[in-house]
Formats: sequence, structure tokens, C-alpha cells
Amino acid sequence: MERRKFLKSTGILVLSMVLGKWATGSIFKTKNSAPMIKNPELKTILTSWEGNPIDENGRFVNHEFPMKNSFGDALKWMLQRNPKRKVKKEDKWRMQVVKDDSFLRSKEDVIVLLGHASFFIRLGGRQVLIDPIMGSVPLKKRYTEFPIATDKLVDIDYVLVSHAHYDHCDKASLVTLHRQNPNAKFLTGLNMSTLLKDWVKTSEIQEAGWYQEYNLDDSLQIYFLPSRHWSNRRIGDENAYLWGAFIVKSNERTIYFGGDSGYGSHFREVGELFPNIDVALIGAGAYAPRWFMSPNHQDPEHAVRAFNDTKAKMMVPFHYGTFDMSDEPLSEPEAILKSLDRDNKVQGELKIVKVGEALSLR
Repeated sequence: MERRKFLKSTGILVLSMVLGKWATGSIFKTKNSAPMIKNPELKTILTSWEGNPIDENGRFVNHEFPMKNSFGDALKWMLQRNPKRKVKKEDKWRMQVVKDDSFLRSKEDVIVLLGHASFFIRLGGRQVLIDPIMGSVPLKKRYTEFPIATDKLVDIDYVLVSHAHYDHCDKASLVTLHRQNPNAKFLTGLNMSTLLKDWVKTSEIQEAGWYQEYNLDDSLQIYFLPSRHWSNRRIGDENAYLWGAFIVKSNERTIYFGGDSGYGSHFREVGELFPNIDVALIGAGAYAPRWFMSPNHQDPEHAVRAFNDTKAKMMVPFHYGTFDMSDEPLSEPEAILKSLDRDNKVQGELKIVKVGEALSLR
């Protein structure tokens, strides 16, 4: 029953078409191609990129792989027996949580995993939150506490939202953050302001297409890049909101947040566009069964492959341990990652952090 509720709440059972209405985008066609869309007010950093393609129904599509999961696939997963059910039931492992908010009073560059895909980043004196989820998501138990008191999240400069799914875009969290940080800028993908504008009620929302740089008038640079995923919020809006990844770059350091993503060539490409990435935050959970999840989420093996493609110096995995969203046991992603590291499969440093642990960037 829990899985049925999850499928219903995230819209996997919804296959209805949607015609997007883009508030800030510019739509045009090129010869022999689908319509393209991007924000004409933002700089595009890949000269060959003419914009995000949209299909005949006005929906965003992936970088190189179409989204193929169907109603039948979702129903099959929902009804079939989980082969890892017994191991999962016996799995008592939980991610460790560090309750120490001293990093908020520091000035050094730092990365803090707040659980699932939520990160606090301080870089070049600016404070950034990515995909903040400070409580639970619909119908999903939270297995790790949010590590700090939410009222201490003040003086935030930028809030980044990678896509519309409930485990990355939480209305209550964003409303709270806007109230506590009225001058914060919200940075996200195309058409996402149709959601956010009713929640945060600020003009400081910027939408970007892939390969676009946000207008920040700041020493910090933030870019929106591809991921292999999909989006929806409610019945009838499947793929109406663009999903993606982020680069956060100061004069000294570059951090890559890969967002929700299946494996693809975009990881190699980000390493070519941004050589010398210091830290790559790579999703490595919610991947079983592979026949159903692989277009959207990476298993640990593909996460390591993606990290190696970026040629970053350090890998910080995320997207496991906080919510139970798929068939694998909560402990499995971290165990496999450690095994891959022991076998020298990670071409760089694997840094597995605790929730709330401050990773100092020196």
C-alpha cells in the first residue's frame, strides 16, 4: 500500500499530456528540429545550444534519452514482489546525524548535507541552499532528522531548486525560507516560477534553460545544466517544469550538484565545460529496480562512473538514507560505494558525509 501511495503522490501513474505556457522563455524553431526554448535574458555558455527542445505537446524532453516508463511499467513495479524485501526489512542501518550548527557562524567555505538532496553551501562569502526539504514529503517517512533548527537558516543569498518533484521542491520549506530571508534570490529551471511565485511572492526568481548562467551581479557564478530526469507536480503537468543540475563557482572553487539524474553523457560534458571541479555532489540512491529506475536515478556503480566522467577531485554522494523511495535497503548505496572505493574504482576522493557534518573546503 505504501508503494501505491508513493506512485500516486509523485504522479508516476499520470500519463496525461500537457501544453506548457512559458512565462520567461523564448520559443523558436530551427530547421529539421523540435521547437527550442530558453531564457533570452540569460547568457548561454554552450555556443552550439539553441535551447531546450520541447515536444509536440509542449513538454520538456531529456538531453539524449527519451523518458520511456509507461503506466504499465509503473503498475508492474507497484505490484511485483521486491526481491530485496527480506533484507530490507532486517536492515537497521540509519545515516548518522550531526547536530552542530557552528558552521552557520563560520565564514569558511563549507558544504553541509542536510539530508536527501538538501545542501547548505558557503562559497566566496555567499550562502546557498540547494533543494531544501526541512520536513517530510507526502506519504514518505523521514529516517534522518533535519540536523539544525530551521529558524537558524538566515542570511541565505540564493535558494536553488533543481526540479518540481516533492522530495526536491517543498512548499512549506520554501515559504519558511523566504519569510526568514526576504532578500534571497530563487534560482531554478524554466517554467518553475509558475509554482514558486505563489509561495515565495518575490520578484527575485530566475528561470534558466540548460547551459545558461543566472544574472547575479555577484562574484559568485551559478549555472543551470542538464540532468537525465523528468518532472511533475500534479495530474496533467508531467514534464511541464524543467529539471536540471547546477554549477556554483567562486574565484577559488567550483562545486557541481548533479541533481536527480540517470547516467548520461552530460557528466562528461560538465567536466569539459568546467575543468577542475573541486567537489561533485552525485546522486546514488533510489535506483532499484534498475529496469524501472535507471532512466531517472543512478545506482552506486553509475554514480561513480558519472563522477569519474566529470574529472572532479572529490565525490560526495547523496539521495539515499533519508527517504525510502525504492526497492534497495537504506544501507545498500553507502555499502556499495565503500566497496567500489576499496577496489579503486573512484578516480578521486570519495567523501561520505554524515547528515549535518560540515565539510570544510580548504
